[in-house]
Amino acid sequence: MELFYLIVLVSALGCGAPPTPGVSQGPTGEGQRAAQRTRITAAILGDPVTLSATMNSTTTGGQPGVSEIERLIHAGLAIRDDRGVLRPQLADAVPSLENGRWLVHPDGRMDITWTIRPNARWQDDTPVTASDLVFTVQVGQDRELPLFRHQAYNSIESVEAVDARTVTARWKEPYIWADTLFTSLPLAMPLPRHLLEPTYLAEKSKFVELPYWTESFVGAGPYRVREWVRGSHLALQANDGYVLGRPRIDDIEVRFIPDPNTMVANILAGEVELTMGRGFSIDAGVELRERWKAGGVAFPLASWVALYPQAINPNPAIIANVEFRRALLHAIDRQEMAQTIQHGLTPVAHSIFDPEDSMHKDVERSIATYEYDVRRAGDMLGRLGLARGADGSFSLPPIEIRAAGTEGDASNKGMLIVGDYWKRLGLPVETTQIPRQRRSDLEYRANHPGFTIQRQPNNEEGMLRFHSREAPVLENNWVGDNKGRYINQEMDGLIDQYFVTIRSGERAQLAGRIVQHLTSQVVPLGLFYDANTVMIGSRLANVVARELAWNVQEWEAR
Repeated sequence: MELFYLIVLVSALGCGAPPTPGVSQGPTGEGQRAAQRTRITAAILGDPVTLSATMNSTTTGGQPGVSEIERLIHAGLAIRDDRGVLRPQLADAVPSLENGRWLVHPDGRMDITWTIRPNARWQDDTPVTASDLVFTVQVGQDRELPLFRHQAYNSIESVEAVDARTVTARWKEPYIWADTLFTSLPLAMPLPRHLLEPTYLAEKSKFVELPYWTESFVGAGPYRVREWVRGSHLALQANDGYVLGRPRIDDIEVRFIPDPNTMVANILAGEVELTMGRGFSIDAGVELRERWKAGGVAFPLASWVALYPQAINPNPAIIANVEFRRALLHAIDRQEMAQTIQHGLTPVAHSIFDPEDSMHKDVERSIATYEYDVRRAGDMLGRLGLARGADGSFSLPPIEIRAAGTEGDASNKGMLIVGDYWKRLGLPVETTQIPRQRRSDLEYRANHPGFTIQRQPNNEEGMLRFHSREAPVLENNWVGDNKGRYINQEMDGLIDQYFVTIRSGERAQLAGRIVQHLTSQVVPLGLFYDANTVMIGSRLANVVARELAWNVQEWEAR
């Protein structure tokens, strides 16, 4: 490639009129542009089989980094920034109640209208139109193509093209994330009708096998795919026609490096200056922070680690007692855990929403907190009628804590430390790392007798995991995300009401009530927040670690 640029430069200098005597002539035209092109090298801890985040997330073993890659090469009508705010992308504005593009009817039905920017184009220079969006929903609602299904499609009545640039989605019922339709979330990312519809209509079974999803991907984003070599790299070049303006960096190479040790070696050798996607542990990030002089490490909060007590058939039965659970939480020095396991980079998880989440300010006053106080914990157990033996321990069956993570990860480390705190309190404890062969045994996972400790999403959608319909029981073949199998009608009612309340102020009040219930009843025992680990080279500017690549067109390489 360097030889090619040199040839172009020499050719530019050698052609045309002779230089004016005494005037220095620099490279011009294509030669000047080639000489000034900027390039960065990023990497992901995976080897993707698709460039579609939707297909990647709905396939077993989805690869890390694909969502970030999609933000580089594709665009939705809007994109969520690092503060959780939807910003217009292909559209001229995000629909809202205030601007009149989001209408809620008395019976709960809704109309949401989007208008595409006049200069929005696919990377083959075809305009992005309303017919593309109608086709996108048609694919998403097609039960013969389950990879594109999303639960929200059940609430969409129709999507109609008002004109070439305007589309109206009609909803059968309230849906608080209706403004994320056609955005960077895995809900109806725009599909190019002119490229995909012929196969969809003629041979639907071949639809997901099209090279469009791999090396022939055509998006509407800031970068276009120039080359994709499986097991090696993805070469991207700036899209001159990107709707928000041409990116400042000309070329991005994304290398596929599944092995963390190899990734570290490449970073230290100067071969990689940016990491994208999940997979890097905080431990690895801290080590690199000390050794990598050519860049820095960011730790944006991304999830939480919590204990989920068994609510249906706990053993010992006293786990069902809220005062007992409160005592257990008082007995854990969570600040020390965050310092030890997370190197002090993440705070104690007092609620499901972390301090970087835009929802945190809405619920902060509703959080019931439990400071570390062993004496208080012991007194609380005494008031429950639990007697200590001669050795100072309480007479109870062992409390089991199960962890499903890999050995040495945050949840497994947390399991051992929590077990130690409870033993110091005088409680008998057993810790169990779930064997790999039993991790897919849903019945075994659901019927843990005591506590399970896991890393889980801690965002707005994560509240759904505490609804009784998500409890894994025999009747639903043990499928569900309610890890503690908590069943409470009041909680169900609050969650149901929250997810049909469109006005943000009213919804914030409901969020506060949900968080107050979760924390006062100690439904989960939040321990600490977890974080992604992002390596950012020092010559890069405007790179924001949280929601990485939402503003990629503004990145600079100095």
